Formats: sequence, C-alpha cells, structure tokens
Amino acid sequence: MRESTFILLLMLLAVPIAGELKFHPFQDEFRVSFGTTAFFFLLLWLRPSLLAGILTGIIVVLFRIILDFFYLDAFSFLHSFHMHLPAFFFYTTFACLFSVFRVNTLHHRPLLVGILGTFAEITANLVELSFRSPSWEGVFQLSVVGQIAVIAVIRSFFVLSFFSMIQLRHAKWMEQEQRVRNERVLMLVSNLYEESIHLKKTLHQVEDITRECYELYREMKERIEVADGNKYAKKLLLIAGQVHEVKKDNQRIYAGLSKLISDENARDYMPLGELVTIVVHAQEKYARLLDKNIRFTSRVEIPYLSCHIYTTLSLINNLVANSVEAITDRGTVSIGVTMNETEEWIRFCIADDGPGIAVKDVELLFIPGFTTKYDGRGNPSTGIGLSYVKEMITNLQGNIDITEPAEGYTTVFDIRLPVASLIQKG
Repeated sequence: MRESTFILLLMLLAVPIAGELKFHPFQDEFRVSFGTTAFFFLLLWLRPSLLAGILTGIIVVLFRIILDFFYLDAFSFLHSFHMHLPAFFFYTTFACLFSVFRVNTLHHRPLLVGILGTFAEITANLVELSFRSPSWEGVFQLSVVGQIAVIAVIRSFFVLSFFSMIQLRHAKWMEQEQRVRNERVLMLVSNLYEESIHLKKTLHQVEDITRECYELYREMKERIEVADGNKYAKKLLLIAGQVHEVKKDNQRIYAGLSKLISDENARDYMPLGELVTIVVHAQEKYARLLDKNIRFTSRVEIPYLSCHIYTTLSLINNLVANSVEAITDRGTVSIGVTMNETEEWIRFCIADDGPGIAVKDVELLFIPGFTTKYDGRGNPSTGIGLSYVKEMITNLQGNIDITEPAEGYTTVFDIRLPVASLIQKG
C-alpha cells in the first residue's frame, strides 16, 4: 500500500512536468511529450490503474492552466480550460484500457504488454484528437493515424525495454539474495545434522549405561541381602530409571532433529560442485570474521554428481574450517574432489599451507577432546570436530588419512568414501 501511494504521488508530480518536454506533430494544440512515456512506465508498477489515470488527467489540466496563468499575457480561464481538457480524456482513456486489459497481470508476457500498451496509446491519442478536432474526418486519416501509431510503437516498446531491464535486474538481485539465504540455511542444517550425529552416539552410550546400571542392580539384589546393600541397590535402580528418562528425552529431540533435517527425498541432494561452492563462500566469510587473508581454490572433477547435502557439507566444512583456523594471518586452502576409474569411490582432498601438524600429534588428532587450537584468551577448542569427521567417515565405510605435504601445502587431509554412501538411494 505504501509503495502504491508513493508511485501514485510520483506519477502526479512527474507526468505534468515531463509533459512540458514536447513537440506538436500536427501544428496545433495536440502535443507528443515525455509525459506519456512517464505515465506508461509508472502505470506498469501501479494498481489500480483507472484511478491513477483520472487523478493524473486532473493534475495535468490544472498544471497547464497554472502555466498559462503565469506565462500568457491575455489569460482566459475558460479558454485555457477548454484547450487543455482533452488531455484529461487522454490519460483517463489510456488508464481505462490499461485496467480493462489487466496489463499489470501480464508482466510475464512482455510482447503482449507492448502491443496492448501501443493500442491503448493510439486509442487515447485518437480520443484526445476527437475532442480537439472540429470533425471526425480530420482525425481518422491515414496520415494522422499513421504518425500516431509510429510514435506509439516506438514509445511503448522503449518504455517496455527499460521496464524489463529493471525487472531483470531486480530478479537477479532477488535470486542472489535467495541464494545467500539458502546457503545460510544449508550450513545451519548441516551443523544441526552434525549435532544429531553426536546426539545419536550419546543415545547409544546412555542406553549402555542404563543396561549396565540395571544389571548391576540385579546383581547387588541377588548377592547382598543386608539392609545397607538393599538401600544401595534401590539407589542404583533409581539412577538407572533417571538415565532411562534422559534417554527418552534425547530420543524425542533426536527424532525431531531427524525429521527437520532430512526426509530422504530429492530436496536433500545437490550437485557436488554447488556444495563445494557453498563451503567456499561460508569459509570466506569466516576468514574475514577472523581478520585473515585466505585464498580458496577448488577443483571438482564431478561437479554434477548429486550428493547428500548435509553429510557432504558437514564433512568438508569441518576440515576447511580447521584449515582456516590453523592459518595464522594469510594463506591458501585447497579443495579437490575426484572419482576413481571404477566410479566406486570419491576422494576429497583438503589442503592448507598453515603451520602444519606436529608428528607427535598426528596419532592423537582424531581422539575426542584433543586439540592444538586456542583462542586469544588461551581457551582450548572443544576438540570434537575431527573426531566427528573420523566417526562419520567410519560409519560411511570410508577412511581418512593425513598424507605427506605436497605442492607447497603443509597439511593434507585425504578422504575416500564409497560413492553409494553419498548419492541418492534408488
């Protein structure tokens, strides 16, 4: 509503002024001006059209009468009103036809919009000429209609081309914004996916603890008959029950996360090349956030292979984020994706030219809680990123290795995964 009001006010201001940039093709009071161009252009953005035409016609007539009052020596209101009134019928007729044809619902068919706009302008011009001419014969002549038609075609399609360029630019901007939003959502969901994997692992651990507590309770009850023994056995049973409740709560959370993240349909799969691009965009922002100058390179030999979004993103993004955090101030991170000749395995190679990994730390790198990274205050990171990657790859029946430095890179993670573990089932 606010946008329509703004466009209407702009129309009421711009059209009368643009109408003064004119010429007179028939050597009389009939004018061809930029007012019609501005009117047609703004009508394409405005709904409803008829009211805008009536108001614009009134304002144009009043504006021209005011100009006559200031610039004519022998000003006559009746004469000026009679001379400019036909312009009111031009704008009203134009807007009426615009509304009848419902042109603003046809933006997806620009050629038809151009044709209807041309027809509306020709008709509106003939209506105005009919009010100005003393006889109909002087209006409906081939020379008159021909000139009006040529001007209408040129003006309508000029306006339409300008309007289409703006629409195209707007569509590209919206597409870019939507792509950025989609990338944010995908990265968010991939993080949730990672957390759901941790939660699933916790569920198994809680289930094992519950079972062991219950078995220990039964054993204590059978072997210890004294009062203190029974008391401790009951406490153990209570603990087992509480752990079981925690497990049930976690199961509900896990079920909700799983439903939110993936339904195992086509929407959960994207071309591998696009997924790598999303990771690069996300990590470029992360590097800027850390005030680091990092260059990212990627080479994907199979960019159109459709892979599971969240599994792929969570694996690659974890390793690339580790590389970004490891680089001190400036450096390079490389992402390479290849497939073997039998098309059974996918290989991901994540490399960086950071400080590298000490030999003594290589064996400990995938142990949960182990970390070599500390923030500015000396606080260590969680140390679960690489352990998650290792566990995920193991569950997918793949393997991960830290290979020898090569091609200027000090740290190289080499992942091999079965193609079947990433592509869509069936």
